[in-house]
Amino acid sequence: MARYFRFFEIAYLIISIVFFWETYVNWQIDRQRAYLFLAFAVLAVFMFFFRRKYRKRYESYNRKDRS
Repeated sequence: MARYFRFFEIAYLIISIVFFWETYVNWQIDRQRAYLFLAFAVLAVFMFFFRRKYRKRYESYNRKDRS
């Protein structure tokens, strides 16, 4: 189960990198679209840290439960 959670953490990081790249590419062409990609990139980074926090809490709970 932990691999499943870790996979999605990494997926959020990859998604944020793609959105940051799209922000960079669209900055001079369409500023409003670039802001939209920037917002999604920041949201993906937030989700990465949010999921990581809860995965670690879940793993900690499982370690205490087994002891």
